[in-house]
Amino acid sequence: MVKLSVVVPFFNVQTYAPDTLRSLCANAREDFEFILVDDCSTDGTPDLLERAGREVPGAVLVRRAANGGLATARNSGLDVARGEYVTFLDGDDWLAPGHCARLLAAAEGLGVDFVRTDHVQCTGRVRTVHRVPVGRRGEALRPREAILPADRSTSVDYPYAWAGVYHRRLLDRGLLHFRDGLRTAEDRPWIWRLHREADSFAAVGLLGVFYRRGVATSLTQIGDVRQLDFLRAFDQVIDETACDPDADKLLPKAVRTYCAIMAHHLGSIERFEPAVARTLRSRSAEALRRLPGDLLRDALHAMDEDRAARLRRLRRRPGRTAPAAAGVAVR
Repeated sequence: MVKLSVVVPFFNVQTYAPDTLRSLCANAREDFEFILVDDCSTDGTPDLLERAGREVPGAVLVRRAANGGLATARNSGLDVARGEYVTFLDGDDWLAPGHCARLLAAAEGLGVDFVRTDHVQCTGRVRTVHRVPVGRRGEALRPREAILPADRSTSVDYPYAWAGVYHRRLLDRGLLHFRDGLRTAEDRPWIWRLHREADSFAAVGLLGVFYRRGVATSLTQIGDVRQLDFLRAFDQVIDETACDPDADKLLPKAVRTYCAIMAHHLGSIERFEPAVARTLRSRSAEALRRLPGDLLRDALHAMDEDRAARLRRLRRRPGRTAPAAAGVAVR
């Protein structure tokens, strides 16, 4: 019986994949499987994974015929996962030796649907510890109650799928798959759905996931059209939360978060290609007009003046649809 499935998508990460694969070897156990998903890489990554399929204990190699992005690649791994528990790792990150066994033991000991854990962010040689924004550690909690308050950072603001482990019953209920085709912010609707619909979770202080920031090929560093998928991701959060029985309580948080992320991207708009920047402004203005007016006013009032002014200027833009940049689907 497979106890734990680790889903690891790879796309053009030949520089970093050896560290990732070595860390999997240092976590191997006879009842663990490592699902290595090649998302149609065009560099040396496929050769590295071919060798890993022979050398990494418990490796299962999945080759996608076309590049689908991180969300779709993770889904491909979930579709073949056999474990009682599931976790994730990205192909340019790595794990401390024995981390998977410790994480699994925590989940089994607590008996919850999922466990969230702290992580170490690595930017060059700098290491920074990032904590799950949950005050009570090592005890079963209701996920829905960890969404609020609206004016503080909460568990849904810590969306990293790889910072945790998830019982298979969530997979069977359809709660672990991601929205196909999202190239960025894919974790946002995923973590909101998990907190709305799962029955129990816990936070623990394990520091075994090392998240590599500042990678040149990462979408967080690239100002192309794929970055605009955050709009589709948060539209999904808003739409699904609006249908929740507690929508009146939860929507203010969702709207505030959407506005904060939108303001963040608009505040660094110079890093985008010109056509993408125009589309970002246009589609952000449309998104603001779709949000409930009273909740939007409250969200802007709670923001600092610079970020609020950015969004207010957009909100006053004439209601027109600018031509989409190449490859941008208008919602």
